[in-house]
Amino acid sequence: MMDEKFHVFLKDHHVLNLATCKGNLPYTCSCFYAFDAPNGCFIFASDPKTRHIQEALENPNVAGTVTLETKSVGLIQGMQFTGHLTQSDKTAYKLYYKAYPFARAMRPTLWTLRIDYAKLTDNRLGFGKKLEFYRP
Repeated sequence: MMDEKFHVFLKDHHVLNLATCKGNLPYTCSCFYAFDAPNGCFIFASDPKTRHIQEALENPNVAGTVTLETKSVGLIQGMQFTGHLTQSDKTAYKLYYKAYPFARAMRPTLWTLRIDYAKLTDNRLGFGKKLEFYRP
């Protein structure tokens, strides 16, 4: 089970940086997310025609980060993760629309990114303090 510190960090933020790869060429993008804490998943909207979604449909193993931008070393926080991307179900839509009610009018395609591994760095807990999560 993911440590509560991951949940607190992820609920305080709303943008993830997603990395995909095709033909040994990496690509990244940024996405607003809703965090599904009980399932350890990100929910985000993206057009199926985008490069990152097209690549993830071919190779659903993705990676990314969520970070706090700060110049103060003592406040550095960030999470690196790997996971598996799929199209979202109806439950995910409810969670996403709760976080972003205006999105309902746009009728977006939603995606679920199941976190399989995560490393959280939080210098507020001690310089270089890292917590890890591995999905069983």
